[in-house]
Amino acid sequence: MDYKTAGVDIEAGNAFVERLKKKAPTIGGFNGMFKVPSGYEEPVLVSGADGVGTKINIAKINREFNTIGIDLVAMCVNDVITCGAKPLYFLDYISTGKISPIIDEIMEGILEGCEIAGMDLLGGETAEHPRPAPPPTYDDDLDLAGFCTGIVEKNEIIDGSLIKKGDKIIGLPSSGVHSNGYSLIHELIWRQKIKYSDMPELLTPTTIYAPIVNRLLKDLPILGMAHITGGGIPENLPRCIPDGLEARVDYNSWPMPEVFKKIQLAGEIPEEEMKKVFNLGIGFCLIIPSDVNIDNTIPHWEIGEIYG
Repeated sequence: MDYKTAGVDIEAGNAFVERLKKKAPTIGGFNGMFKVPSGYEEPVLVSGADGVGTKINIAKINREFNTIGIDLVAMCVNDVITCGAKPLYFLDYISTGKISPIIDEIMEGILEGCEIAGMDLLGGETAEHPRPAPPPTYDDDLDLAGFCTGIVEKNEIIDGSLIKKGDKIIGLPSSGVHSNGYSLIHELIWRQKIKYSDMPELLTPTTIYAPIVNRLLKDLPILGMAHITGGGIPENLPRCIPDGLEARVDYNSWPMPEVFKKIQLAGEIPEEEMKKVFNLGIGFCLIIPSDVNIDNTIPHWEIGEIYG
């Protein structure tokens, strides 16, 4: 008996790494190294880790895995940039039942996500974990995790401490469901309330906000930022607001994407539950002074105000 018989194909793993090294030359060693960029007086490194949750099961249903890697990068990067950090590098962890072309598809998405975010793919781990049942062909038995590190000047960290009454809340549009709320979506699919074939937008990748935020940071005094993930606006926006203040959001100030209307109707989901589960079309929030305006070339809505 050998390792391959047990379900771990070392040759396939090595071949995968060699293919990947052609696109990301820095990987392949025992570790990854990154030189801290010059020009910072007191650089602070900012790190975050996340996954894509049960959205990966939608990819399995459709056998389409080339966008889930973008989701993985987005979920990590969008958290890191909320303090004003610039993304530097990314690492991934992929657990699979069997090395297969699916992993190549996922990595294509990860590389694309890193390119959008303007950072390097520094390394990662692809672990082959076969199930104890022959034959070991579980190529879509997958789980993903990502790790992102960014950098920000210490005196430029955005922590919400300067937010005051009257400041404006700006919402940046999401590309759809992003990567949260899929457990509820899976329940609807299982109950045959919705079908993926009627809603291909469920695999639209999460927007990576790093390029937009980087542009806005150069021109605007941004006081606070929030990545709208699980828990929606009600649970994520308050995380960047000081005690004693609160955000009041007008949910009628932007058009809710059609995908959320379909989900709400199919599941007969109460409005308040939708707000607590989904982003409803706002994937990222900025808080800026009341007398500051954002360039209209950047899609956005003024969705609320800070009260106290």
